[in-house]
Amino acid sequence: MSIVTTTHVNFHGDARDALVFYRSVFGGEVTIATYGDFGMPADAPGADGVVFGQVESANGFRVMAYDIPGQGGGTVDAPGSTHRENGVTLTTQPFFVAVRGETLDEVQAYWSTLSVGASIVEPLAASAWSEGFGMLTDSFGVTWILDVAAAHAE
Repeated sequence: MSIVTTTHVNFHGDARDALVFYRSVFGGEVTIATYGDFGMPADAPGADGVVFGQVESANGFRVMAYDIPGQGGGTVDAPGSTHRENGVTLTTQPFFVAVRGETLDEVQAYWSTLSVGASIVEPLAASAWSEGFGMLTDSFGVTWILDVAAAHAE
């Protein structure tokens, strides 16, 4: 038996923009269904909001997204903050999205696109446990950890 976990991020009216952005970073296909697609009158406020959204790529990346009903108005601040202080990461956010690549080149490519408009919490650099590790909060308020998988001894 196996299971798959997928991060599902809730947005306040900008889930579609976030999904398109994440596709530009990680590749793959975007699937979007709106409230209108599920029967909400097309002229009702929020009918174009995302009730189900997903980006899925062949390399294993997958994230889902949703616009919270009645919470329109574009990008809002994340429900908390993340920053470094005295050598530790302090946060009030309930979760981070972690992406682990096999090579530094792969992770650097994701980082360079994902970091556009982001707040860098910790720059992508070598760490005690990884050839490359970094943390940022993207322009949609989602905090990401990117790192390179540690080499395993054979």
